[in-house]
Amino acid sequence: MPRKLADGSVPAETAPPQTTDGQLMDKHKRGQAAISRLQRPIRGRLAIAQILMLISVAFSIAPYVALVALGDTLLEHYQGGSPLDAARIKLIINVFIGAFFTRIFFMLLSLTVTHFVDLRLRDQTRRDLLARFAKAPLGWFTEATSGRVRKAVQDDTTTVHTVIAHAPVDILNAVATPVLMFGYAIYLDWRLGLLAVATVPLYVLTYSIMLRSMPAKTAEMDSKLAKVSSTMLEFASGIAVVKTFGQTGRSHAAYARAAKEFNTFYQAWCMPLLNVSCLAAAWVCVPVILAVNFGVGSLMINAGIVTLPELICTTLIALAIPSVMNIVAGIQWSYQLAGSAAVRLCEMLDLEVLPQPENPKQPKDSTIEVSGVSYVYGEGERAVTALRNVTLTFREGTVTALLGPSGSGKSTLGALLARFMDPSSGTVALGGVDLRDIDEKTLYSQVSFVLQDAQLLTTSVRKNIALARPEATDEEIVAAARSANIHDFIETLPSGYDTVIGRG
Repeated sequence: MPRKLADGSVPAETAPPQTTDGQLMDKHKRGQAAISRLQRPIRGRLAIAQILMLISVAFSIAPYVALVALGDTLLEHYQGGSPLDAARIKLIINVFIGAFFTRIFFMLLSLTVTHFVDLRLRDQTRRDLLARFAKAPLGWFTEATSGRVRKAVQDDTTTVHTVIAHAPVDILNAVATPVLMFGYAIYLDWRLGLLAVATVPLYVLTYSIMLRSMPAKTAEMDSKLAKVSSTMLEFASGIAVVKTFGQTGRSHAAYARAAKEFNTFYQAWCMPLLNVSCLAAAWVCVPVILAVNFGVGSLMINAGIVTLPELICTTLIALAIPSVMNIVAGIQWSYQLAGSAAVRLCEMLDLEVLPQPENPKQPKDSTIEVSGVSYVYGEGERAVTALRNVTLTFREGTVTALLGPSGSGKSTLGALLARFMDPSSGTVALGGVDLRDIDEKTLYSQVSFVLQDAQLLTTSVRKNIALARPEATDEEIVAAARSANIHDFIETLPSGYDTVIGRG
């Protein structure tokens, strides 16, 4: 549905600005900086997790060493006729099993640390966001859609999960493990070592071609997906208003247009990548690796250059290296998505709040004076003037009604009187004191308001009524309901005052 200003008016639609590749790349860089900022408070604990992962990596090579030792022992027995050393075989098997489970233990311990850190960071980020929203000017909420706010609190804090809970240790594991394995393969025989990674350069080259446009395209995809989410949520949330004013077709068209734009972009981007992706995967698939290693390795065995246990070991290493490299590829994709999410989170955390006075003043009475007040929603070409040079006085003890057509600024003026936002120019004074010089507690002890877009929390009617006074007794809650003429209606509900009602 069309975005409405605080007073119910709808600003003129403007064409969305075109985004260049340079702007998308800049967004990618800002995303990496935002991720780094979010990780800053937890770097110490992430370092502990990385140390645990390094210990796990150190044990990763032990099973391969044990495998070669076991193979050589058995080969020596069957080819040389020497007696089988049962004690040595038992030791090798114990080392193999012990190293395997030790590696798993430290890996799980490392991931446990990062996941606890991620959960605490996610919880704290959401608390910080909600605290920021509570102090944000109402004017910001007229510009930011409910979909944008929901995406930040619910989706974006979840999207950064991989780069917080997995990436710091998984990337370390994916880099250190292949290096250690390759080093051991070279130690066994430099020719077998090179053979183990023979197809990896082809995989890296092919995959790099696919990733060339990834940062810019992922940023563009995220922007278009955010637009789809926003228009869908606005349409669903405002369906009652949309139907009332006969705007169903227009509102649905906005969602359909956003969805079509995303679909067209996504197909144009991803379809050509499928062939490249399949080719990259083919270079490191199991049949190709086995064919290369056993094909060339068998010739080396016949030539007496290497032994069968060494070939089997390096072939297993060749199979293991691509699997950990794929982890890096997956995390790289997660970084692209998380970068955009982190940027939005940082923007929300940096949201400008209404400043509070250092030395608050007390109003002398309840007279409200509006002097030369103007208010503008938005900035630049998207700016919409809601009030222009308004001057009037609300005398203490009087009742004033604001009359005017939709979009004339009535709700905007009311929001300024409650200091939901500050005027773009001019002053609003209570009792001769500018609202900006009155602390929040004093102001709201003098000013009360009923919003035109009332919302109920998803809890009981009783708790909704007592929201401002949680300590209120049942008698006081019923008295308030009677005063508002809703007691009889509440009594008709399935559970009366204990009926759960609302939409969040």
